Amino acid sequence: QTKHLVEGVIYFPTSQQEEKLNSINEAFLSDSKFADEEDLATKLDMFKQKYMEFDLNDKGDIDMMGLKRMLEKLGLAKTHLELKKMMSEVAGGPSKDTISYHDFLNMMLGKRNAILKLILMFEGMGKEQEQKDAGPPSRKTFADLP
Repeated sequence: QTKHLVEGVIYFPTSQQEEKLNSINEAFLSDSKFADEEDLATKLDMFKQKYMEFDLNDKGDIDMMGLKRMLEKLGLAKTHLELKKMMSEVAGGPSKDTISYHDFLNMMLGKRNAILKLILMFEGMGKEQEQKDAGPPSRKTFADLP
């Protein structure tokens, strides 16, 4: 990927993949079905970053190897059969061997509790918890003493 220097800041142009994902995000933002979703733009941006992390072939789809690596990185190695089941759960049918970004968003924002959704939400909550605990311990008062 080429980088450009603009006013002293190194800047990486948006990849075609990211542009494609951004346009899908825009469609979701204007979809009345998701109008009630709290912080939709923030969530979509977060989902896009997560998706791009695991779309290893940069084709706009997460394939079996991408899903496998994604789960291994989270410390959750899965068998080939488990991966196939997860993919069909997200895609809504057993015929697909990739997860499209559209399917990924429908899973993350939808009511269905796919295994992958639960894993990613659990991982996200774990990170938030780590950040909260990272600060200095709360100040103790005399009332807190044993």
